[in-house]
Amino acid sequence: MFVAQLLSAVGFSVIFPFLPLYVQELGSVWGVNRNWLAGLVFSAQALTMMVASPVWGGLADRFGRKLMVQRSLFGGALVLLAMAYVRSAEELVALRAVQGMITGTISAANALVAASVPRRRIGYAMGVLQVGLTAGIAVGPLLGGILADLWGYRAAFKVTAALLAAAGMLVALGVREVFRPPEEKTRLGLREELWNGWRRVLARPGVSMAYVLRFMTYLGRMMIVPVAPFFIQSLLEEGGQVNTFTGLVFASASLMGALTAISFGRLGDRIGHGRVLVSCALGTGLFYLPQSLVQNAWQLLLLQAACGAALGGTLPALSALLAGYTLPGEEGSVYGLDSSVISGSRALAPLLGAAVAYGFGLRATFLATGLLFIALGLLALWGLPRQAPAERP
Repeated sequence: MFVAQLLSAVGFSVIFPFLPLYVQELGSVWGVNRNWLAGLVFSAQALTMMVASPVWGGLADRFGRKLMVQRSLFGGALVLLAMAYVRSAEELVALRAVQGMITGTISAANALVAASVPRRRIGYAMGVLQVGLTAGIAVGPLLGGILADLWGYRAAFKVTAALLAAAGMLVALGVREVFRPPEEKTRLGLREELWNGWRRVLARPGVSMAYVLRFMTYLGRMMIVPVAPFFIQSLLEEGGQVNTFTGLVFASASLMGALTAISFGRLGDRIGHGRVLVSCALGTGLFYLPQSLVQNAWQLLLLQAACGAALGGTLPALSALLAGYTLPGEEGSVYGLDSSVISGSRALAPLLGAAVAYGFGLRATFLATGLLFIALGLLALWGLPRQAPAERP
């Protein structure tokens, strides 16, 4: 699963840094502003995933988590291949919406791993999975930027499709899941089962606050995405390789996150994941604030790397908290809802980032992101249950 997560993360993130520039190249047949289309190309996928993820998560608890991982990988490969042949930004936005309906690799992988490891090791396990994700995201943007500069944007989508198909084959042939749905699930109708599963998860202490914090985390991560390529373009001298450098900026943040995720996961297993979350969120916010003042692209690169190192602790901490606050057998519902929360945040964040940039300038987006992470850390300190998840029955 680590290798499959790595391959899929590389694949999805190959297209990540230049999507706004691909929108700009394609142009709009309806004359829509490029900044809004750059936001929509991220938000459309996130919005449909927000609706679909809880359903896929509930189905995972009934039919198996491995099946959901395969569905997300093979389905994603087909849709990403189709994106290589779009003729306008509106067609790209439409296919991104379809992508959101059928993918959701991260939540499917989280559910499969959470159902398979001892609860006392959940922080370490989520840290390992996070390393696969962040290492892939570190390689993908840089690879995508190079591909775009050398052979154009469409080649990157074909590479993504191939990587996702390879990851799907790896899971199909190399992962064995021993799955038996609880007897009460087989007696219930599908609609009743899904509803009861979501209601039980949301009623458990700490879960709702963890979802709020997850929403804020991805809101902060994604706010700068639609404006970062244009900001980097303004910092580079004429003729600079904007696609490659944009990929390098995103890659540096992800690489540092990969380097710190396992260590923070182990630390959380020892001292509590809530403490790790508070410290890392505050650190992320403090590293974002000065990015609004940078004068060259290398300063932005270094500060993004520092942010990535701090974010490497927030993501596995929240995944571990959700596992600790809930019971075995609920993993599909837990991480399906988690994916829905993430997707809702990712749907709002690019539009919010574009709106801040449109109203106050590109630099204001980095300032707003820093303040958001500081608020996240303070809310986690105040709102999470004092009882450690591992102590819950």
